[in-house]
Amino acid sequence: MAAMTKKGETVSSNICCSPVFISRESLCSILTHETLMNHFQSTLPKALTILQTPIRQHYSLSSSSSLLLMPSWSSSPSLPYIGVKLVTHFPQNSSLNLPGVQGSYVLFNSTTGQTLASMDSTQLTLYRTSSVSGLASKFLARPDCEVLLMVGAGALAPHLIRAHLSAVPTLRKVIIWNRTVEKATTLAQKLSQSEEFAGVSFEGSGSLDEVVTLGDIVSCATNSETPLVKGEWLKSGAHLDLVGSFKHSMMECDDEAIRRGKVFVDNEAALVEAGELVGAFDRGVIKRDEIGGCLVELVRGDILGRSSSEQITVFKSVGSAVVDMLAAQLVYETYTRS
Repeated sequence: MAAMTKKGETVSSNICCSPVFISRESLCSILTHETLMNHFQSTLPKALTILQTPIRQHYSLSSSSSLLLMPSWSSSPSLPYIGVKLVTHFPQNSSLNLPGVQGSYVLFNSTTGQTLASMDSTQLTLYRTSSVSGLASKFLARPDCEVLLMVGAGALAPHLIRAHLSAVPTLRKVIIWNRTVEKATTLAQKLSQSEEFAGVSFEGSGSLDEVVTLGDIVSCATNSETPLVKGEWLKSGAHLDLVGSFKHSMMECDDEAIRRGKVFVDNEAALVEAGELVGAFDRGVIKRDEIGGCLVELVRGDILGRSSSEQITVFKSVGSAVVDMLAAQLVYETYTRS
C-alpha cells in the first residue's frame, strides 16, 4: 500500500509494518480473473517501463522435475516493490494427488529491502497465467465465440475456463478433453453444478480429434512433449491458446497450427523457451519476424490483433516476472487495505 509525500510522490507506507503471510484462502478470496485481467490491462504498459526482470533461472532437478526462480524489482515510487517467485515443477505429483506446480512469492519494499509479505505462488501462478490468456483472448478471439475447448483437466484448467468465460461472454459451451476421460468428465460435472456458470453447458470428452474441430477457442494446459492439437483440425476463425510448454522438449500443437495461425506471445521469452515456437523456427515453418507481437503491444493498441473473422490466431505464453509482480501487488495492496 502507498501514501503520498508533500511533493506528491508515492512511497511505501509499510516501512514499519511486520511482514504478513497471505494464505491460499485469503488470496483466493481477493482475486478474481476479471479483476486481475483488468489490473493487467491498466498497469502492464507502465510496469514494463519501470520493472527490471531478468530471464528466469531454470534448474533441472531430475529428468522431469525443475526449480524456477523469477525475480523482478522496481526503483520507481509508483511501484515500490521487489518480488521473487520460487517455483517447483513436479509433474509426477498427479499420481500423489498433489499439484504439479508449487511455490512461494516473497514481496519486499524496494526502498528499505524490508520483507512485506509472502504468499502462495501456486494459486498466484494459476490466477495470473489464466488471466494473461483471458486478456489475450479479448484481443485475439472472435467476439462471437460460442464453444471453448479445454485441452487438459489439471489444476490450471478451471482457471483458464473462468478466465476465457469472463473475457468472452458469448461463450455458451465448454468441452473438456483429457487423456483420462474420467478426469475430464469429473471436472465438467463439477463446473456444471456451480451457479457462476449459469447458461453455460459443460461436457467431457476423450476424443480430441473430434472435438478440436468444434472449438472457437482451444486452450491447452498440458505437459505434453508430443503435439496434441493438429493444425489441420482447427476451424476457420479459431483462437488457439497455448499455455503448457516452457522448454524445448514440450509442445502442445504441431507445425501446421503454427503455420496456419497468426502467432502472438505474452513476452519475448516465449521465442527462446517454447517448444512449439523454437521447433518451428528451427524447421523453417515460421520466421521470428513473422510473429505478430507481444501482449503489451495488443494492450497499448500498437498492433492489430485479429484482422478477420476467418483468421486463425495463436497465443503462446510462458509466463513472466512482470505479471507475477503485478498480481502480487494487487493481492498485497488489497489485503493490507482490508
